[in-house]
Amino acid sequence: MIIKESHQDVATKADGKEGSMRIFLYHPVIPGYPNARFPGVVLFSEIYQVTGPVARFARQIAGQGYIVAAPSSYHEFTGPEPLAYDVPGTDAGNEYKIKKTLAGYDEDSTLSIDTLLALPTCNGRIGATGMCLGGHLAFRCALDSRVSAAVTYFATDLHSATLGLGMKDDTLARCSEIKAELVMIHGTLDNHVPPEGRDLIRKTLREKGIIFSWYEPAGAQHAFIRDELSKGRYDPAITKVCFEMMLELFGRTLKLDLGSHDGKQQVVENIC
Repeated sequence: MIIKESHQDVATKADGKEGSMRIFLYHPVIPGYPNARFPGVVLFSEIYQVTGPVARFARQIAGQGYIVAAPSSYHEFTGPEPLAYDVPGTDAGNEYKIKKTLAGYDEDSTLSIDTLLALPTCNGRIGATGMCLGGHLAFRCALDSRVSAAVTYFATDLHSATLGLGMKDDTLARCSEIKAELVMIHGTLDNHVPPEGRDLIRKTLREKGIIFSWYEPAGAQHAFIRDELSKGRYDPAITKVCFEMMLELFGRTLKLDLGSHDGKQQVVENIC
């Protein structure tokens, strides 16, 4: 599918502070079907905001027939531009991660879902995904009953409950509120989410009766899906397997609606 990229700047007011958040939109287009309707997917980024790898991931999802909304998570502290994959960028991302309030994170999720549902081309079904910090946020986003499915890649701070201001979140503790089906992915060598942390997450989900799939690819490290400056951790083969798992879940739980064909013949431009 062809992808149309745009963004929306939406007003924020969490914690009584007025501001603005940029949401990057990646919209599939099927020539000849102007009334086609697609599911929406909220894509939460790692601590560097919407970087090149995150944007490419968004395009891959959109190309499968999903409208992707990627919020700029650190709008309270900086602009929508991505942080660099270097020491200053990493330090800033980790600092912002624990300066931002849970109310701020939750408002971001709500506004991203609202933005998708307000589009006339959205079929009303919503999924969520994300990596690293974004994996945690995708899980937390699933606390919203409007989310039907969520896929988390190496979600950090979920096992330790250390997300946000005060480093004391309630995300895993509230997981019984989740009605969505989940796919949880962590590499066996992920040192950000150690084996005991992964065991705690899996045990809690089972005890709370959550419908979920669990995948721990052997030998995969943290950030194994990042195809740029991954410090030697990028694994394209495992990344492909995980992407197919996401497509299976989203394809089964989120449906697209093409509407009727407009009867027009597609004009192909003679361009390179």
